[in-house]
Amino acid sequence: MTQPAQQSDPDFITVTIDPDLEEIVPVFMRNRRRDVGTLRTALDESDFKTVRLLGHRMKGDGGGYGFNTISEIGEVLEQAAIREDRPAITQQTDRLDDFLDRVQVVYRKHGHRR
Repeated sequence: MTQPAQQSDPDFITVTIDPDLEEIVPVFMRNRRRDVGTLRTALDESDFKTVRLLGHRMKGDGGGYGFNTISEIGEVLEQAAIREDRPAITQQTDRLDDFLDRVQVVYRKHGHRR
């Protein structure tokens, strides 16, 4: 599993991830970056179904890739979309955008468990 690493710079969020995921994490992160734009467009168009589906997918996938924060954001997005809660969707989309800007991925060395 994954664990947050000690943060030496408060401007960054360091996440330590299993090295077996090293090839697929960059694609996962690019897709989440794309999701930020999709979420903003969906909200502009009152497309709460898209917000709900993206939130649900993030909720399920985030932890599996080692990003519990993305799972948490996804869960809140999914519930906010069900309620059609625009401020909450905006807040969580901004939170995702900020997280993606600040996250630094570190791959744990094989054989090390925390």
